[in-house]
Amino acid sequence: MSAQLFVVATPIGHLDDMTYRAIDVLKSVKIIAAEDTRTSAQLLKHFNIQTPLTACHEHNESNKIDILIQRLLNGEDMALISDPGFKLVRAAQEHNIRVIPVPGACAAIAALSSVGLPSDRFSFEGFLSSKQTQRLASLEKLKDETQTLIFYEAPHRILDSVSDMAKVFGADRPVGFAREITKTFETIKKMTLGELVEFIANDHHQQKGEIVLVVGGATTEKDMAQEKLDQLLTRLLQDLSVKAASQLAADLTGIKKKIAYQRALELTQDQAE
Repeated sequence: MSAQLFVVATPIGHLDDMTYRAIDVLKSVKIIAAEDTRTSAQLLKHFNIQTPLTACHEHNESNKIDILIQRLLNGEDMALISDPGFKLVRAAQEHNIRVIPVPGACAAIAALSSVGLPSDRFSFEGFLSSKQTQRLASLEKLKDETQTLIFYEAPHRILDSVSDMAKVFGADRPVGFAREITKTFETIKKMTLGELVEFIANDHHQQKGEIVLVVGGATTEKDMAQEKLDQLLTRLLQDLSVKAASQLAADLTGIKKKIAYQRALELTQDQAE
C-alpha cells in the first residue's frame, strides 16, 4: 500500500535550471513537503504546479514526520524539496518506503565545476561554526587534508571565516569564491586566501548573498617536489631536447633519469596539445 518518496532538487537561483522530470514529479504527487514554503510556493506558481504544499523543517519535524510517513504508508506519493531533509528520508527507509532521487542543481558541485581546482577528490564541510574558537578548531583539523574542501558560508560571516582560513591554511592556499551562483550578481573568482580577504574587505557587495568557498587541499612534499621538477623541465625544454633536458634535470635533482625523461615527454605532449 505504501507509496514513494521523491527527493526533488530545485533551482538554486535561475528557474530555467528546473528539470522537466522535477516538474512532472511535483505535478503528479499527492503532496509536497518543503522546508521553506514561501520560496517553494513561488516556484510552484511559476511552473503552474497545483499540488498541495506542507512545511517540514527542523522546528516541526518531530511531529510532522510521523504524519507524513503515515500518508506515505496510506499510498500517497510525496515529494520532498527540503534541504537536506535527511530525517524524513531516514524515516521512510525505516518503514521500507522507496526513496527516489530526482537530481538537479547543486551549489557545491556547481562551484566546484567552475573554479578550476581539483575535483577528483573533495569533501563537503557545510557551514563552519559562527563562533571563532570552534571555527578555528575545525579548520585546524582540516588544514592537512589533501583533497579539495567545500564550504558554505553566510554573508555576514564571510570575511571572518576567510580570514581564519588564511590564518590556519596559509594566505597562499588557493581558493574558489562562488557567490550568488546562477543569479543576477553571480561572482566566481579563483585566487589565494590572502587575496580573497582583501577582495571581500574592499568590496562590501561581496559580503551579500549565498556563498560557496572551494579551498584547495594541502600540498604534500611529493607534490612540491613534482612541481619543482615540472618547473625545471619546462624551463630546460625551452632550449634543450627531451633527452638533454631530462639528463640535466636528473643531474641537478638526483631523480632517476628514466623518471625525468618520462615526465619531460608528458610535458612536451601537453604543450603540443
